[in-house]
Amino acid sequence: MTKRIVCSGFGGQGVLTLGNVLAEIGMNKGLNVTWMPSYGAEMRGGTANCSVILSEKIIGSPMVQKKIDILCAMNQPSLTKFLPHVKPGGVVFVNTSIVTDEVVCEGVKVVGIDATNIAVKVGSAKVANMVMLAGFIRETDLFTLEDVKDALEKRFAGKNPGIIKMNMDAIGESLKLV
Repeated sequence: MTKRIVCSGFGGQGVLTLGNVLAEIGMNKGLNVTWMPSYGAEMRGGTANCSVILSEKIIGSPMVQKKIDILCAMNQPSLTKFLPHVKPGGVVFVNTSIVTDEVVCEGVKVVGIDATNIAVKVGSAKVANMVMLAGFIRETDLFTLEDVKDALEKRFAGKNPGIIKMNMDAIGESLKLV
């Protein structure tokens, strides 16, 4: 099992954190992982993306750009840039709060998630990345809600404990709403 994942959006949408949590989940499950961020100098408000590889095999290169199994596109520029590189049989998660055009890609499953609007509904636009993560739980067999909780506890250990609760609440509510 090897999954090549790209999470992409505007800076400030939490795509790097989303990728980091996915990598943490993979490590917790005993997989080999890579996490490679990429962002412009302006970061917040500019573009940001990260590549994540989860694999039972040794990973030779962290590069994912041309062989994507799962794409999480938080905005239109991300979708435009990475959709052509999703492999047949892949999954594309689209933040339909921002990307309003219908997305069609032959041989690829497209999952629309009203991530930003759901995040606002559950308390903060900052958790839109966790709403997208709820989509991963629902649409793939990569991990469980408990896997996510364990990863968040490690990722945010020593920080405000409310962060973990807010993120888990967003995921839980998202699973109910979506």
